[in-house]
Formats: sequence, structure tokens, C-alpha cells
Amino acid sequence: MIRHGGGLPDISGCAVGMDLGGHKIFAARVADGVVEESLEEATAPGRALEDVTDQIRNIADRLAPRNVPVGVGVPSMLDLEREHALKPPNFPGWAGVPLRRLLAEKLGRFVVLENDANCYALGEGWGGAARGFSDYVVFTLGTGIGGGIVLGGRLLLGSSGMGGEIGHMVVGAFEQCGCGGVGHLEAVGGADPGERHARELGLVPDLRMLWGERNGRAAPVWDRLLDSYARSVASVAHIFDPQAIILGGGLSRGEGFLDALRPRVEPYLALPFKGKVELRVSELGSLAAAVGAAAQALWVQAEMGGAGA
Repeated sequence: MIRHGGGLPDISGCAVGMDLGGHKIFAARVADGVVEESLEEATAPGRALEDVTDQIRNIADRLAPRNVPVGVGVPSMLDLEREHALKPPNFPGWAGVPLRRLLAEKLGRFVVLENDANCYALGEGWGGAARGFSDYVVFTLGTGIGGGIVLGGRLLLGSSGMGGEIGHMVVGAFEQCGCGGVGHLEAVGGADPGERHARELGLVPDLRMLWGERNGRAAPVWDRLLDSYARSVASVAHIFDPQAIILGGGLSRGEGFLDALRPRVEPYLALPFKGKVELRVSELGSLAAAVGAAAQALWVQAEMGGAGA
């Protein structure tokens, strides 16, 4: 039976969280859900394993002493044990590497890995828009589309650790997704297909600029994007019946985004759900995944009885 109320299991203490991206690393020292210090810097050129892991070590050392654990949000599907990145698309040569063990040895710290979108969800639950909730879903809308599902205060990981891949729900037809599938939400509603559509219409391919034109020249672009989000939100609401659905990522930050999305969701909802789906925008923004990675480090360490690396 799903437990409602009470939020995530008690998470207290201090940890460093990092959101590893192909272009930037966001990092934060977080204590009891509050960001004490944060930084961002460009990811090491070439994204070579040795260079990026050195960079992660240096960032951790700048933020906290060696007795403070580190969580790293990785833009990749992970194995169930959270030891390996299975196919990180922006980090060639990393697949199959025992990344968690390598980082633990290099950093001399307790280290955990988690999918970056799952970290985003944990961050919003620990210190953001889902604070106090035990059952919620997070979408991250950007160049790629990810998400995290928390049920009964726990991440939904699935049988092999790859569960919760919201961006790969099938909402389209034959649009090619970078994962190798077709018709996925990311292939229909990601920033790249949106900007390709804008180009085809002779518009500037910058969705942030085109948000102001959503009721004008850019209406066809935003109609397609918002419809793909609405279908996905309704599907998630029906399957998981969450307390809230949180929208994060760059494409959710436009002024009035929820006001534009809500009426598009309603027609897709079954009658008992109409008017009852709670939509919220992320409170933590670009720091959400780092905060969630810190939470995961503390949570896993506590479950292991405070074990070291």
C-alpha cells in the first residue's frame, strides 16, 4: 500500500552534491536540505574520464573536508547497483567503467552515483517544490527530457535500475530518439526538435525567445511541445496518482508556463482526475540535481551504517 504524507525518509547531515553535465558541473555543499555554498564550472574539455574525475575531486575538496560524503548525478542510465554508467551519451569511453569505485578511490570519500534526473527529483523532495511529499513525479524539460518518480518516499528504479525514464514515454509516431527508439517524448518535446520546427517555419531557433511568441508566429511550435507535455503529464497522473507533478528544466521557466500547460492537460484526464492534478514548477532550478545527489549520498551512507568508501 502506498504511503502518503511524511515525505522522504529523514535525511540529515552535510554532503556535497554534484550535477555532472556535458557542458557544466553544478555542485553544492548541502546541510539538512539547505545549500550552504555552491559553484558551477565548465566540464573539462574533451570530457576524458581522468580529467573529469580529477575535476570532481578538486571541486569536492574546495567545498568540504574529506569526511563529508559526495553524491554525483550522472546523465546516464545506471546499473541497479549504481556502480556503472551504462551508456552516457556525452561521455564517450565511460560505458562499463566502475565509476563509483574509481571516484571513491580518487576522492578518498564515501561516493554514490545516481541518475541526474532522479537526483533532481530527490532535490525537490528534500528542499524544493515537493518538500513533505512521499509520492510525486518530476519532469526535467530541456535539450533532453528526463524525470524521476518517488513513491512511498523511495525512488522508483525498476528491476534493473533503469525505471522512471519519463523522457522515453511514447507520445509520438516515428520521431527518432537519440536512445535508438522512436516516438519518445524527448524526440517530440525536447528543445532540439522544437528548434528544428522553428527553423522550418523561418523563426529564430531559440525557444526562450519564442516563448513570448507562443500565441503568435511561434504558436505551431509551442502547440506541439505543450501537447506532448500534456499527454505525458496525464499519463503519469493516471499511472501513479501522485500528490504533485513538478516541472523543471529550462523549458519550464517561461513566465506563465503552468497557466499555458494546465488547460491542455485536462482533456486527456479521466473524469475522476479532472481538476485534481497538482502541477508545480521546480523551486531549486539548476541546483536541484546537486541537492538531490547530496541527499542520496547521506541516505545511502545511513542505510549502510555509515560505512566508508
